[in-house]
Amino acid sequence: MTDLTLLSALLIGLAGSVHCVAMCGGIVGALSFSIPKDRSPLPFELAYHSGRLASYSLAGAITGGLGQLFSHQIAGGMAILNLLSGLFLLALALYIGNWWRGLSWLEKQGAKLWRPVAPLSKRFIPFKSPAWALPYGLIWGWLPCGLVYSSLTWSLAAGSVHQGALLMLMFGLGTLPALLTLGRFSQQLRPLLAHPRSKQIIAVLLAISALWLLLSPYVMAVEA
Repeated sequence: MTDLTLLSALLIGLAGSVHCVAMCGGIVGALSFSIPKDRSPLPFELAYHSGRLASYSLAGAITGGLGQLFSHQIAGGMAILNLLSGLFLLALALYIGNWWRGLSWLEKQGAKLWRPVAPLSKRFIPFKSPAWALPYGLIWGWLPCGLVYSSLTWSLAAGSVHQGALLMLMFGLGTLPALLTLGRFSQQLRPLLAHPRSKQIIAVLLAISALWLLLSPYVMAVEA
């Protein structure tokens, strides 16, 4: 996995921040109401997001491991995974650029699995300490999200458990600016991230990464 791949994962999270605010804004709002009024919110928020990123990394490790197993068991397995990952990355670029919204279907399917899991988070609120926000974030890290699902499909071709986890960690780090500043600097940050031109610039960069992922095997074959 190249530095370009990790940078693309970071860009996906950053470009999807507005989507994350729409999906998770209520959750972050509930988080703020669950923090004791006499305590600083930052340790609780950091614990919550640490849990969320841990869930992303765990999911990435699982998909990376499955992809590694598949590539070892099936002839041409890695080529198949690279093709699948490139197509999903291209679909994600179209989704972020608001040129095609087909990935919203994934969220609807994931919601069916999410319903029995969501109530578990209520056991940890209100928070008695930042440690209680950590499992809250671990649970909400599995919230159905087309961006997360697409990134997980991409991590199938990461090559290993470690690389899959690292890719999803980078994606999660990209979502942090908007979610950490929600309620503080959201008035300044949200217009920048939500601006169609900002999202489309990042979408174009992701589309280029997707096309490179799809075409690089053929380029290398021609050069050989």
